[in-house]
Amino acid sequence: MATKPPQADPVQDAPQVAGPQHAAAGLAAIGHTLRAAQRQMGVRRTMLTLLNVNQKDGFDCPGCAWPEPDHRHKAEFCENGAKAVAEEATLRRVTPEFFAAHPVADLAGRSGYWLGQQGRLTHPMYLPEGGDRYEPVTWERAFDIVAEEIGALATPDEAVFYTSGRTSNEAAFLYQLFARELGTNNLPDCSNMCHESSGSALNETIGIGKGSVLLEDLHRADLIIVAGQNPGTNHPRMLTALEEAKANGARIISVNPLPEAGLERFKNPQTAKGLTAGAALTDLFLQIRIGGDQALFRLLNKLVLETEGAVDEEFVREHTHGFEEFAAAARAADWDETLRATGLTRAEIERALGMVLASRRTIVCWAMGLTQHKHSVPTIREVVNFLLLRGNIGRPGAGVCPVRGHSNVQGDRTMGIFERPAPAFLDALEEEFGFTPPRAHGYDVVRAIRALRDGEAKVFFAMGGNFVSASPDTEVTEAAVRRARLTVHVSTKLNRSHVVTGARALILPTLGRTERDVQDSGEQFVTVEDSMGMVHASRGRLEPASGHLLSEPAIVCRLARRVLGGRSVVPWEEFAGDYAAVRDRIARVVPGFTDFNARVARPGGFALPHAPRDERRFPTATGKANFTAAPVEYPELPEGRLLLQTLRSHDQYNTTIYGLDDRYRGIRGGRRVVLVNAGDARALGVADGSYVDLVSEWKDGVERRAPGFRVVVYPTARGCAAAYYPETNVLVPLDATADTSNTPASKSVVVRLEQSATD
Repeated sequence: MATKPPQADPVQDAPQVAGPQHAAAGLAAIGHTLRAAQRQMGVRRTMLTLLNVNQKDGFDCPGCAWPEPDHRHKAEFCENGAKAVAEEATLRRVTPEFFAAHPVADLAGRSGYWLGQQGRLTHPMYLPEGGDRYEPVTWERAFDIVAEEIGALATPDEAVFYTSGRTSNEAAFLYQLFARELGTNNLPDCSNMCHESSGSALNETIGIGKGSVLLEDLHRADLIIVAGQNPGTNHPRMLTALEEAKANGARIISVNPLPEAGLERFKNPQTAKGLTAGAALTDLFLQIRIGGDQALFRLLNKLVLETEGAVDEEFVREHTHGFEEFAAAARAADWDETLRATGLTRAEIERALGMVLASRRTIVCWAMGLTQHKHSVPTIREVVNFLLLRGNIGRPGAGVCPVRGHSNVQGDRTMGIFERPAPAFLDALEEEFGFTPPRAHGYDVVRAIRALRDGEAKVFFAMGGNFVSASPDTEVTEAAVRRARLTVHVSTKLNRSHVVTGARALILPTLGRTERDVQDSGEQFVTVEDSMGMVHASRGRLEPASGHLLSEPAIVCRLARRVLGGRSVVPWEEFAGDYAAVRDRIARVVPGFTDFNARVARPGGFALPHAPRDERRFPTATGKANFTAAPVEYPELPEGRLLLQTLRSHDQYNTTIYGLDDRYRGIRGGRRVVLVNAGDARALGVADGSYVDLVSEWKDGVERRAPGFRVVVYPTARGCAAAYYPETNVLVPLDATADTSNTPASKSVVVRLEQSATD
């Protein structure tokens, strides 16, 4: 039976701590999955809903972007995917009566966990200027309010249109089309905060900002390096692919400051062996110091160059550019500096080298542990150098594999959600629709926050997501958002961003992935692109949570008609009534989508073209894959300080908090914990179980403090600490970003620990 939402925020000031676990999934995951789903949906709805997740005729999981195999299990989902579905398909409801009973000030004092647990939004809600609580509003009036505020802007560039990675291809294409017909490229998205560094590095080096492998390539690999990633929590179905790779003879190196249960051993709940012993995954664990990855790959490249016959000279000669400059930089790599930067031993690196040299087909996978540092882009370029040296791009079983987080974050970028669009994309839009799109670059996330802070942006519109909680420098971000004239959020559930508002605010409730979408032409489906460039259909099966919900495409189309009026040349009404018409236009604008409707109708969808993977053709400025040579960087750590990385617990997905446990790390009943190496705790004079404030230090001299964190002595790398976001986003300076990509440097924050007043 489904349970009611919590009435009060749970107390989190005394989390229980045990030792970390050494295996992921198994029977325990089945139990946690079913209990979490039944709390939200009840028994019958749980069974009916979960059996449609990731099926060819079902709906795409609203969680991560890991691809589905061609052959699907009946239960083609993971524990955290099931939690994401349960949160969306919940029977709990947030009605106008809820808002009448809870002033915004009350809601602003609640935790993100409590807000999210209240259930699905049912009606459009409006917070008038000077009002103290949201009140119901008609859709027509809501669109009028947006039109009023946009119409009062001095320029369209005073509006910001943010996108989360849940948005479908169809909605994303329409959203960017509206923004550009309005006259702005202010289209920041969640990619700006996660894999922007990957896209920046890969576009420069191989000519396309996406990974170069398909799921079957992992199964064929000889060596898989998983760097800066925790798939057991963030992409659990990846463990199945790693298990199959191991069964086929692959070896796995994991590179991470923390040991993670999922990379140690995977108990596959789909197999008899998985329910008992499971499969060991990692052959070599390199417990690297935070930010030392560029130095590691640079030294490995030096050692490969020094090994006779190790370089794929034909590939380098025929397909690459810049080798000599790169080789000179690599040969200058210094052992002592590398050991200092990485915290590794010479023996560990030499063992890794032996595995590299024994592999003909190597894949490197990575996530936020590589992308959220000042030097993330040169780090990922160095990974590309490493693969190019031995011809490991454009070869089956080999390549680059940035593992995307949200389910359609890659598809949104493909559809044109980007503040710096390619001229060719804008040319195609102009030819197809007959208006002239703006050419000036717009705001990314960090620049959008600055613009709001400085009064240069006055309307903030979010298509999904939880912008306030996801962004860095929480106090600065919240103050910036509060300066807006209007904030608008298209959402399924309540979150922190709904209670940090501009002078006026709207919450526009929308259909979820799980729900049937019926428009004028009949029942609709949407499409998504997974982390490996596979595009497929998603068909909701549940009745909508409320009769007052609109789909994301319908919201965009109705908004565009109201804001743009008679000057629009786009057939918004046609698009709202038939998503196939949208896909026909996508097919004529976006490369790789020719005959979109027919191809996506095939079960499983289709793979987008990828020139480096498919043809060993590299559409870069040089026409070849580019070796690069950048100085080796790594964070410098002052004495008495720690290097903090922000991370997820196992009971959360991005900023959505499902519960207060992180069972793989042995944490229960609270989130305000900081994981500290035992040697560092002794050196700093802090005891396990004591309470500290985390205070970040940066060159601007501003004190940023996160108070009341319980110290947990944990086997993290020496000099390194870890704590959960969004609670620690307050510590990340807005201007501390990656070079080139401008991604917040959330994985390398210098902090000091001060005794907490609560201790």
